[in-house]
Amino acid sequence: MTYGQYIEQYITQQPLAAPIYTADISRMLADAFQMKPDKASSATAVAMKRLMDRRTIPSLRFYQNGIYYRTSVTPFGEMGIDKEQLIAHKYLNADQGYDTGAGLLYRMGLTTQLPNERLIATNAAQDCVRRDEKLNVSICPPKTKITAENKAYLQMLDAMEQMERAPIDAEKPYRVLAEHIQHRNLQYGVLLALAGQYYPQRTLLHLAHTAMEGGLQP
Repeated sequence: MTYGQYIEQYITQQPLAAPIYTADISRMLADAFQMKPDKASSATAVAMKRLMDRRTIPSLRFYQNGIYYRTSVTPFGEMGIDKEQLIAHKYLNADQGYDTGAGLLYRMGLTTQLPNERLIATNAAQDCVRRDEKLNVSICPPKTKITAENKAYLQMLDAMEQMERAPIDAEKPYRVLAEHIQHRNLQYGVLLALAGQYYPQRTLLHLAHTAMEGGLQP
């Protein structure tokens, strides 16, 4: 099997609309053929260009540099790339981000007001809120670097902090928060420590009210 045949076989096995990353192909090619990374990257680039120029895979489409996808025609036109997968790959996967903002409060049941935009706290953000127009999301830096261990805690504390800026209409918002904390098996002591280190005083007060109403133990 040639490099090109290997890549063609891989692409045709991918689900429709799923992002296909040339970086992933290069790594697999290097492993399969015992190639150096730079050679695998060059071979992938050449193979992808040939596939596109010759239309060897009619369903293959170019999205942007390093990203392709397979499409099909539906009654509403040609299927586009799955942007949810793009968002996850760029901002959420590998425990590097989580949803926050008004959308988080809505999903938690703290407000019935639908959010105007999706906001993601992610390690990929720098020092301010930034709009990703292509993916139709906004990103912001977290209070501290997100890890697998602290992600759920930071998201919960974000919700408490954002209660100051959102129309909370849940009948018992602190009970709602407490139920989420208990459902996710979060430790009150860890929430308290992170809130004290990274969040404003009002967040600590919301946490205290949540503990009282929900019977959380330090």
